[in-house]
Amino acid sequence: METVVVALGGNALGNTPHEQLRLVRKTAEIIVAIAKQDVKIAVGHGNGPQVGMINSAFEHEKQGTAMPFPECDAMSQGYIGYHLQQAIKNQLDAEKVKRNCMAIITQVVVSTHDPAFQQPTKPIGEFLSREAAETVSKETGFQFVEDSGRGYRRVVPSPLPIDIVEIDTVKQLVDESAIVITVGGGGIPVVKTDKGYQGIAAVIDKDRSCAKLAIELSAETLLILTAVDQVYLHFNEPHQQALGQLSVEEVRSYVKAGHFAAGSMLPKIEAAISYVEATGGRAIITSLERAEDALKGGTATIITP
Repeated sequence: METVVVALGGNALGNTPHEQLRLVRKTAEIIVAIAKQDVKIAVGHGNGPQVGMINSAFEHEKQGTAMPFPECDAMSQGYIGYHLQQAIKNQLDAEKVKRNCMAIITQVVVSTHDPAFQQPTKPIGEFLSREAAETVSKETGFQFVEDSGRGYRRVVPSPLPIDIVEIDTVKQLVDESAIVITVGGGGIPVVKTDKGYQGIAAVIDKDRSCAKLAIELSAETLLILTAVDQVYLHFNEPHQQALGQLSVEEVRSYVKAGHFAAGSMLPKIEAAISYVEATGGRAIITSLERAEDALKGGTATIITP
């Protein structure tokens, strides 16, 4: 039975708990439709808006105790996992599909020597005006960057995933055909010390963690879901060009030419490359709406060896 790792983009979750509850119903329909193709499934997801919202809530609560960032990661992983697990279970029951679904609080090992800790790049939280971002930065010391013309967002370190602490449990559940929600938000970042694992303030890119997960599970397919049906050259320009089936070598040439933005498509491309090179599998990049058809060869960008 084929194993598929699904990396859910932010458009599958929304920016608030209420919006997320609504959106995950559609997401669950897609996940269950994929499950009915007789494949094993592990699902990862992002948490940029959610972890930023949780962290800001504690920062703004003047009477409260500051909440460490790894704990904010864990909170976001827990409540997103709960929403997804519930929605998928409801859809499985509605369609009379006999499969279990569960979310696992997942730690992912990173290195303190990762250069990401010297140069934070991962946007989290809400979009702010330049003036508001400058005010918050003066009050808190947070760093902000302009994000895709939509406003300013706080940035935190985004180190590379090295190891998934709970991978043996994930493997066991996936092998038993459970739909497993794991490496949520890229996983809770931890470092390994002589006293064991310890949390560290960062957000791991979920596509990179899903690629690591797909490698560890020897998955045949890594399905990266985003807001567009395909990857484009010259995106949003009059002469934009959709990319279909590509080799790793072709994709690398486009990366070298600077075609993909660091804050949006580039991490997905780099995650896809790392997975394909490690496993010889296929990486598919498409929208949530196209996911089911993309697995059958429909509209998508497909990267192979």
